[in-house]
Amino acid sequence: MIARPKHQRLVLVVLALIAVLAAVLLAMWGLRDRAAYFYTPADVAAGKASTGRAVRLGGMVERGSVKRDADGVTTRFVVEDGEARVPVTYRGILPDLFREGSGVVAEGQLVAGGTFVADNILAKHDERYMPPELGSQTAEHKASQTLKR
Repeated sequence: MIARPKHQRLVLVVLALIAVLAAVLLAMWGLRDRAAYFYTPADVAAGKASTGRAVRLGGMVERGSVKRDADGVTTRFVVEDGEARVPVTYRGILPDLFREGSGVVAEGQLVAGGTFVADNILAKHDERYMPPELGSQTAEHKASQTLKR
């Protein structure tokens, strides 16, 4: 039995849609562990970030908090957002723009005890950069730093 051309086109369109849907689902399934969600220290303090999962932590590097271990590659510092503080441990070479009092995004995971273990550190590229989630807090942070002096 030979199908009519109209039915052949319909079958081809349906098969193409199924193939595209399958490709999208496979891509989403393959990338599920690669998705890193952004959290602020206040989000971490509120319990929104789960331990052992790839996330990004963004905020300001607290002044006076950067400590380098004797091994020369491990750095410990605190990321804060004006509401909460999260200790961060990073093993590796820090970016040239990493400084106390500047913005930072750390990629890694939260471990038991509330410490964030970073695999990668992204420092801001100029004075105007701020993660969108922290944009409104920048003015508040600068004002609070001015009042502390």
